Amino acid sequence: MEINGLIHLIGETLEVGSNGFTKRQLVVKTLENYPQIIGIDFIKDKTYILDSYKIGDEVKVYINIRGNEYNGKYYVNIQGWRIEKADVVEV
Repeated sequence: MEINGLIHLIGETLEVGSNGFTKRQLVVKTLENYPQIIGIDFIKDKTYILDSYKIGDEVKVYINIRGNEYNGKYYVNIQGWRIEKADVVEV
């Protein structure tokens, strides 16, 4: 799947837990009539991918949707695995 939009926020790389697991959040604002603000996690070796992007860039982000159950509660996570600058046509 993919999400198209403008970069709204690029978080710092965070180390979670004591085993060296890293993640970094990207927030994208879609370009629809009713824009959505969507948080996407890049994990482990994918955190560095965001280094060459900045707030305001128009991008296409490739994602996987992950879900799990813990103690009777259900959780959804959006994980990014690739990002590229959108093709912008100038007139």
